[in-house]
Amino acid sequence: MANNDVLEKRLTPDAGVSADQPTKADGATPNEGTDAKQQATTSPKKLTGYAVVFNQPSKDLGGFKEVVDPHAFDDVDLKDVYLVSNHDFSQVLASTKAGTLKLDVDDKGLHFEATLPDTTMASDAFKNVEAGNLSAMSFTFIAAPDGDTFTKDDSGQVIRTIKQVKSLFDVSLCAIGAYDDTNVRVDKRSYTAWLDDQNNNQQKKEVTPMEKTIIDAAHTESRAFEDYIRSHGEHRDGLTTQAAGALVPKEVIKDVLDLKQSSYDLAKYVTVKSVGTPVGTYPVALVNNGVLATKEELAEIPDIEANLFKGVDYKVATRAGKIYLSDELIADSEVNIVAEVKAQLQKLVQNTNNTEITKLLTSFKKMAAANMDDLKQIFNVELDPALSLSVITNQSGFNWLDTLKDSEGRYLLQPSITAPSGKQLFGAPVIVVSNKVLADPKAGTFPMIVGDLQQAVFLAQKNQVETSWEKFDSYASGLAVVIRNDYEKIDEDAARYVEITPAAAATPSK
Repeated sequence: MANNDVLEKRLTPDAGVSADQPTKADGATPNEGTDAKQQATTSPKKLTGYAVVFNQPSKDLGGFKEVVDPHAFDDVDLKDVYLVSNHDFSQVLASTKAGTLKLDVDDKGLHFEATLPDTTMASDAFKNVEAGNLSAMSFTFIAAPDGDTFTKDDSGQVIRTIKQVKSLFDVSLCAIGAYDDTNVRVDKRSYTAWLDDQNNNQQKKEVTPMEKTIIDAAHTESRAFEDYIRSHGEHRDGLTTQAAGALVPKEVIKDVLDLKQSSYDLAKYVTVKSVGTPVGTYPVALVNNGVLATKEELAEIPDIEANLFKGVDYKVATRAGKIYLSDELIADSEVNIVAEVKAQLQKLVQNTNNTEITKLLTSFKKMAAANMDDLKQIFNVELDPALSLSVITNQSGFNWLDTLKDSEGRYLLQPSITAPSGKQLFGAPVIVVSNKVLADPKAGTFPMIVGDLQQAVFLAQKNQVETSWEKFDSYASGLAVVIRNDYEKIDEDAARYVEITPAAAATPSK
């Protein structure tokens, strides 16, 4: 994929997704209790609907709405497209390469028909569509160069029309109605160019407040930051400078510190507050176990015998790193250099969050477990039932959980469309991180954190990132980055760190 290609994701609420009940060879719908031989003659389950609907305006995508032209998929190669759940390629349901996904363009849009495999994941997806839990679609694509246009309708609404798609990667089942961050990833460079053109053509006309706001927000500080990078730190006009460096513009930092950017950033699950001072105390609401007392007429209002808030002391620390930028990257005018820096900053912040939050979570009260009964004891007795519990584990721990079965051979982890991993344990969503982030304590032992993460960890975030241009060595240069934040515990009883050493399987008697 070329550097200037941007993957865009877009929701199709009016997808018309339907679950086609399988039928037996005689055309009848199979009943429960059908024996294995009869089941073998049953047709597979299918999902059908529209992944893209033409000429249907989207919701506001940041200053404009969008429609897809009926010819947008002309000559697009559809031989390697996947049907997945929530854009997660670990949850593949069908593919055009395997012949289990058929994509056809008609007058309404891009129609799909998927033949589902006989897997638990596919069965869960089918049941969720059948129940109406999943009724929207999303698709991931790259627009062709000059493949979109911008116009204004009679009401002044800016409309982006996708005239030509370059590549289609996946069509995805998703929950209804949510134009969230996952489904509104947009390449706004063509929009920015259109705004420039509009501005240049109307220099002698009065610019409306809305247009001025859009233009200023899209360009002023970001352009100054781009000039700063491309001039190797020499050009600083339009930037706030500090000592030898510069402050990264607010519109860039907003995306960098946006905790919805990735489900893999643990900071999105804890309590995060922006602080204005490097040292202070922040009041954090605790689980409310208070009770209102009976008050006699004219009597004073009694105190509530419960701690409703806790003052968390914080002291932001300076954390620094380097973003290496080659001379070729900086000199290439086709590269969106600010976007490249933003992506690197996001990864640095995410990695830092995961490391520091994991370090805190593993310092909570340690408990040992060998089986599911031990985990139930922690859920039922160790932790207050008023807490909103989640489970964090690593790849090894998730694999152990995900392969556990009951006496009838049914998997113990339950599917959940809202959990980051797609699974829940005792009703609590399961979050999976890399073994590199949360390492096994020792061979054969798996880590797990159970608790209310918002009650457990406080992240004091000073929304300011400083950069300075530096030459790192004889061959490399780039931005030295400084971020200031702090990570603190809130409530020691809000979480437990569990080390699971599975009991050895009993040897079958002869």
